[in-house]
Amino acid sequence: MEFFLKSKDNAFPCEVTIDEDNGRYTIRKSDSSGEVFNSARELAAWILNNWGSDDFTDKEQYESMLKEIQRYLPLIH
Repeated sequence: MEFFLKSKDNAFPCEVTIDEDNGRYTIRKSDSSGEVFNSARELAAWILNNWGSDDFTDKEQYESMLKEIQRYLPLIH
């Protein structure tokens, strides 16, 4: 699953990728730097610790992404 979130401080969107099949768990931040994680749980923890809905132009889109990830996490091994 992939999410693109428009941040308030950059024209380029932030990107969140959870690709269980290929073992890819990445985040591209608003400054175009990135983070790579070993699991979807680590990625989710980073999001909760570093981002908030106020960081994005569409707060509902951010909240929707969190809900989708939370629904997904119990399904993985």
